[in-house]
Amino acid sequence: MCPSPRLAGAALAAAALVLSAPAAAVAADPDRSFRITDPRITESSGLAASRAHPGVYWTHNDQDEPRIYGVDSRTGETVATITMRGVGEPRDMEAISVGPDGDIYVGDIGDNLNGTWDHVWIYRFPEPKKLADATVDATQYTVKYADGPRDAEALMVHPTTGRVYIASKNEDGGGLYEGPEKLTTGGTNTFTRIDEVPWVTDGAFSPDGKELLLRSYFSARAYEWKNGRLGADHRVRAPVQGQSESVTYTLDGSALMFGTEGTRSQVNRVDIDKDGGSSGGGSTGEGGSGDAAGGEGDSITIGAVALVGAAVLFFVFRRKKGSA
Repeated sequence: MCPSPRLAGAALAAAALVLSAPAAAVAADPDRSFRITDPRITESSGLAASRAHPGVYWTHNDQDEPRIYGVDSRTGETVATITMRGVGEPRDMEAISVGPDGDIYVGDIGDNLNGTWDHVWIYRFPEPKKLADATVDATQYTVKYADGPRDAEALMVHPTTGRVYIASKNEDGGGLYEGPEKLTTGGTNTFTRIDEVPWVTDGAFSPDGKELLLRSYFSARAYEWKNGRLGADHRVRAPVQGQSESVTYTLDGSALMFGTEGTRSQVNRVDIDKDGGSSGGGSTGEGGSGDAAGGEGDSITIGAVALVGAAVLFFVFRRKKGSA
């Protein structure tokens, strides 16, 4: 027997309360898994947590004008579009990082021709104090590698020394390159190979500078960072994504945020355990399409649906019992 319209309405009202309260709580909580809603962002190739604006993440397309986007993790909406002035036309922007000086570093370091460009560029400008669309003056640095051209997608600025590192990308494994102590506009900045790394699509230093995380298409590893060199490493669980392109730590260092390319692409949070491992966050194989939020939001939604079902069954049971 079906419940009466009055009972069904009560059940739906209860369902609305169950669904709306957790959703509001999640929307107000920063650094959760989120989806980028800006239709202009179709190839999110880098990700960096803002130092000045907690909960905001900077990203960019790889093939675009010289600009980046600030995305609020609470809503997935773009809250600032920053256009760089004073730099050339980007070729392949692949990475972004925020340094200890509060400057944003953008790595125009990709080389889809498998390492044929004799130089690449790094762009740098102060992180805006206000979240708004703006045009800023940026500094452009010319970069070369000591052992010849390389294709690279990972640029990391150490959070205490400010030194810039690049990880190259190669099917047989890449290299970790160290830049000069200070970048200069007066000549070429030569990056020197200091270690071997696997295939890398992005990387990030932990906020305390004690760990370097490198991700690839199918895995991620965290390396102990001692005296400017790689130490012991361990595997970090990474979400399954259609195009595994970016990673950054949350500002407080409690989790990793993994990004992917595509329209309405997903950014997934993976919590870091106290022992250095990772947990939570969920995974997605959507490749940037669809409306499922993934991660913690999915768990909340599933729980809400279960409660809704229980509420409907409760009203049906009461109805049947009363008419017996």
